[in-house]
Amino acid sequence: MATPFRVDVVSPDATVWSGDAEMVVANTPEGQLGIMANHEPLMATLRTGAVVVKGADGRTAVIGVNGGFLQVVDNRVTLLTDRAEISESDDRTVAAKLAETLEADEQEHAAESASSPGGGDAERE
Repeated sequence: MATPFRVDVVSPDATVWSGDAEMVVANTPEGQLGIMANHEPLMATLRTGAVVVKGADGRTAVIGVNGGFLQVVDNRVTLLTDRAEISESDDRTVAAKLAETLEADEQEHAAESASSPGGGDAERE
C-alpha cells in the first residue's frame, strides 16, 4: 500500500475534491505528471483535461479541470483551477470532454461579459 498524502482540488466556487490519496495524475504543458507521496516540491501549470486522483480508500476520482495550477509541498498537493467538476465516469476521455465543455462555457461567459456595457466591470457607487 502506498503512503497517503493530502490532495485538494479547489475552484473559486468550491472545494471540488479533498482527501487523502495515493496518487494524482495531471496534464501539464510538458506532459502527463504522476505524483505520489514524498514528491519533490513542484509548481506546474495545468492543461485543460482530466485529473485522476487515486484515493487512499481505494476509490478513484476523475475530475475535469479547466486549466489552473498545481503545487506540491510537504506531502500536500493543491490544484487551483478556474472550473472543475467530478466526472460521473471513471473514463478519462469523458472527464477530458467535460473539461473542454467547462472551458467552452468559460470562454462564452467571458465573451458575453466583454460585450456587455462596461466590459463586464461592475458599476461602483
